[in-house]
Parts: sequence; structure tokens; C-alpha cells
Amino acid sequence: MLKAYLVEDEPLARDELAYLLRRTRKVELVGEAETAEEALLGIEAAAPDVVFLDIELSETSGLDVARRLRQLERPPAVVFATAYDEHALQAFDLDAADYILKPYDEERIRQTIDKLSRRLEASAASGAGAAGGGGAAPSPAAPGASAPSRTGKLAVAVDERIVLLPVGDILYLASEEGKTRIALADGRAYVSAEPLVAFEQKLQGTPIQRVHRAFLVHVDAIAEIQPWFHSTCTLILRSGDKVPVSRTHLKELKQRLGW
Repeated sequence: MLKAYLVEDEPLARDELAYLLRRTRKVELVGEAETAEEALLGIEAAAPDVVFLDIELSETSGLDVARRLRQLERPPAVVFATAYDEHALQAFDLDAADYILKPYDEERIRQTIDKLSRRLEASAASGAGAAGGGGAAPSPAAPGASAPSRTGKLAVAVDERIVLLPVGDILYLASEEGKTRIALADGRAYVSAEPLVAFEQKLQGTPIQRVHRAFLVHVDAIAEIQPWFHSTCTLILRSGDKVPVSRTHLKELKQRLGW
């Protein structure tokens, strides 16, 4: 059972989320807080697996709280909650496990808990420790998904089905309004509700790597590199698509390409 901690300064919203989490029968609520300081003290003491964190706290941003949680010796997974999706990219730059919108949807909550539960079970089975109590991977794998490094395919949840995409056919993945668009070499594209950071974790050990906060690219699909302003560049893929590279990820890309 997942140990969860809620950080929400609106009592009604906090009560609603607590109710929906209890209905999953997979969650034990180990604490609640209205303010950042109260939350940080409570989370360190309770050592939850996951923290449900409102981004728009009255005194500070939930993003700031998440940054401080990452400094803990055993940081919990973080699921951001908000009425707006404008902070999605920032949230996933902080390795958020998920991002849920208000008003809360019970099925969406169940999906999040199922993903986190699977990760907890996988970590326990591998001896790596529990999800939030021990530096778990920041993003859960999709239900039933196999690691591409073992199968050569990426399992992608699209609508009500799972599509298996050969990793070699993927050109790039792009974050779009909290979802992920996956572009293939044959011109097809799929949109998944999973965030880009989740796919980044699944694709570790493959030729696909992050080059920008909103893009992952298959390095074998790069045909040309064009220098841009302020020590950045643009990748021209063999399809003709252009993908930006940020300064943050340029050094890693150069090392990967031997550039």
C-alpha cells in the first residue's frame, strides 16, 4: 500500500483528494499540510512514498516545495495538482511522477495510483527499495510496459489501447500541453497522455535522449546540426523536422555524438 502525504491549502480540495485516494484502497494517508513549512517538516517525519502537491499554495509555489523535497536523503515521488496546465513543463523538469488537474477525476487518480503502485512493487522485487522512501525513479512505467532496452519496442498508451512502437522507428518525442507526441520515421505520430519525463525514464539505455525540456530525439535520426544563438543549436532530422537543443543539454549531446 502506498503511503501518501497531501499538501493543499484549500480544505475542500484537500478533503476531496483524500476521499478519492482512499477509494482506491491502495493508499494510506500519512499526513496533510496547508503550508510549505508544515509540509516539509511533516514529510521528513512521515517518509511517504508519494506527495500530492498543489502548485498554487497561498504562501509559496509548490514547485519551490518540490525543489526542497529533492534535497532530502530519501525524497518521495511527487504528483503535482493544479487547476491549470501552464506549469506542466516546469513540473516535469522537476522529475514529477505525474501531474493531475482540478477538478479531480476519479479514474485519473486511479491511473496515477496504479502506476505508482507498480513502480513500488517493481522496486521491492529488484531490491531497490520502496518508491518514495528510497530515491525511486522519478517516473513510473506504463502498466504492462516492457523496457525498450530489452524488447526493442516502446509501449505507448493511446486512448484505450497499447501501441508497441519499435524504438528504431521513433524520430523524436515532444511535450505538448502535458501530453507527449511521438513522431515516427514513416510520418505517423501518436499522442499519449503520459508526460515526456515518463518516456525519458522508459527509454534510458536507448539511442533516444533529452535535448531540450520539451524534446527527446533519436540520435540516429539527426542529419545535420545548425548552430543557433547563445550557444544553442537546432537539429535537422532526416525527415526534415527541426528540433531545438538547449544549452543545458548541449554538452551531453556533443559527448554522445563525439562532436
